[in-house]
Amino acid sequence: MVKRSIVRIKDIAEKAGVSTGTVDRVLHERGKVAEEVRQKVLEIARELNYQPNLLARTLVNNRMYDIAALIPDPEQDIYWQAPKTGIEKAEQELAQYGVQVTHFIFNPFDAASFKEKAAEVASLKPDAVLLAPIFYRESLPFFKQWKEMEIPFALFNTHIPDYEPLLYIGQDSYQSGFLAAKLLHYGHPQGGTFLVAHIDVDLSNSSHLVNKEQGFFDYFSRVESKVSYPLLQVDLPDSNSQEFQKRLGELIKDNPGLKGIFVTNSKAHTVAHYLQERAMTHIKLIGYDLMEKNLEYLNKGTIEFLINQNPKGQGYWGIYGLADHIAFKKKVNPIKYLPLDIITKENLHYYIEADL
Repeated sequence: MVKRSIVRIKDIAEKAGVSTGTVDRVLHERGKVAEEVRQKVLEIARELNYQPNLLARTLVNNRMYDIAALIPDPEQDIYWQAPKTGIEKAEQELAQYGVQVTHFIFNPFDAASFKEKAAEVASLKPDAVLLAPIFYRESLPFFKQWKEMEIPFALFNTHIPDYEPLLYIGQDSYQSGFLAAKLLHYGHPQGGTFLVAHIDVDLSNSSHLVNKEQGFFDYFSRVESKVSYPLLQVDLPDSNSQEFQKRLGELIKDNPGLKGIFVTNSKAHTVAHYLQERAMTHIKLIGYDLMEKNLEYLNKGTIEFLINQNPKGQGYWGIYGLADHIAFKKKVNPIKYLPLDIITKENLHYYIEADL
């Protein structure tokens, strides 16, 4: 095994013929340096494969960095356990660099709960904030406030670019809806009616779900076909209620040509349960997320495909992105799109075994 030597700032300075102070200013983006010199230093740093000593840098600063994680309560909706686990994993890894994370947990079905916790975050003035802004309207005033307080914030799960967050980590919601439409279309070249179902959400306050629906509808608006693909949309209530079963049953009865249902969140298992109880095998179902209930119906074949949103990775990379900015002074890309992974029962085990 070849041992790699550590490249020091002094090594770069000697090869570039400049002072170590100049190299430090270039690498850490502080102070003014002539563009020609800057480019030369960066080129040599790349050539020597320079890697900054992040631990040493944070030890020199001798301070703690506080990140507030404003996330929905997993006990209210199990989906949020995965991003919480990702946040905790990042927190453990970054503790040696002086990064600590405080969790602020709100009820994902209660906008007032979100506002209360967000106000608490603002009052404590953390160095940065990571949040899932599932309540669009209620989030905007806090974005404005944090901007004024110069508190950088990162978003995961839902992208709201209006107030220019430091970064967004998650999927391209529009493209994931487009992908779901393509999967259903591919499986039904003979035509058929497709339904976009939003379940247990306030759609008017959930921009990411609206984007998924738009992507789904836009796909079929571009399809040149001699067969018909009528599209429907429904906002279904609490999946545990009789009203849910009643409305879903009416939709299926009133649309005998229904061949596929696209559920825009992690609740595909609720529709799968309904279809399985009534032996409706002709309706193909696509949803999101590798939750236990969804996996059960994926393995049974009631759910045809799941699109993996990697919620654990969203939480993990969200904390790392903020740490890069506040602790390590690294430039952060404003968008980190995660892959649109199509999960079937045949490839499921590869994703279950993966750590992130």
